[in-house]
Amino acid sequence: MSNSDLPAAEPMLRTIAMPADANPSGDIFGGWLLSQMDMAGGNAAMRRAGGRVVTVAIDAVNFHEPVEVGDELTCYAHVSHVGRTSMTIEIEAWKRRLDRQQRVKVTEAVFTYVKIDANRRPQPVPRGDDPPE
Repeated sequence: MSNSDLPAAEPMLRTIAMPADANPSGDIFGGWLLSQMDMAGGNAAMRRAGGRVVTVAIDAVNFHEPVEVGDELTCYAHVSHVGRTSMTIEIEAWKRRLDRQQRVKVTEAVFTYVKIDANRRPQPVPRGDDPPE
């Protein structure tokens, strides 16, 4: 995948993979990568819902390339479906070596979030294409 293949979705998170996030071979743990994607998806879901959300499912996870210590990781998130209380967010994670400009898609997954209130009960997601102001 080249830079021209970058998703049209908005970047929701950008970070650098650090040694504490790696196994002894220098590859970043998949769990760390999924947690970054969850934060990015949660951000997109909160913007769309206009309030607090919780992660209820992660589906269709595909790891394409390893992430190494020092890689810049960018997570792109797109709201693909809005239900009554839930939202489906498609997330792609891309890496870039800091000494290069080429970006490579490393992981993609589909996350589901539910809007909740202060008592952690599901709440309706506002209708319409635009998030509430």
